[in-house]
Amino acid sequence: MPLPIVHYDDPILRKKGEKVKNFDTALARFAAEMIETMHAAGGIGLAAQQVGRAVQLCVVDLRGVHAEFSWRLDGAQPPLELFMPMVMINPRISPEPLTEATAEEGCLSFPDIRGDVARPEIIVVKFHDEHGIPHTLHCDGLFARCIQHEADHLNGVLFIDRMDKKILAALEPAIGELKKQTRAAAKT
Repeated sequence: MPLPIVHYDDPILRKKGEKVKNFDTALARFAAEMIETMHAAGGIGLAAQQVGRAVQLCVVDLRGVHAEFSWRLDGAQPPLELFMPMVMINPRISPEPLTEATAEEGCLSFPDIRGDVARPEIIVVKFHDEHGIPHTLHCDGLFARCIQHEADHLNGVLFIDRMDKKILAALEPAIGELKKQTRAAAKT
């Protein structure tokens, strides 16, 4: 059963996640619930904070997405179907310098709100899967953007924090309304 997704202005979205130390069946079950939640919501990524837990865990699934991107996972290029949905625990991202690109992003915690965000186009990310196995991923394009978006969540950073002030100003009415709805729901 999908988990409830937390919406902006819930305080958990601003909490930095604790590093995962125990790779047990409870962690694997939580990761599977997050994948189910992401799929049910029609998303391509989801961080633990978005379902109410401040831990360093996110999930990504780009199968079926029509976008150009490349990847090398642990030195090879396996088909996406072999490793997605992907569980990333304790990710550490190294961006390639001078590769910034701007593209529109959305977020499951900000329904119907989208805006342009500049991010490094190429990254290397080191992480563990839900079994504690370490991996290194080189990727670009939407794959890199999605991972950076989710890793930001793990550190209490939201995509609106990275938007240009003019873009953010245009979205303020919708963000304010969402904030009001979230606070009203918290009171019930």
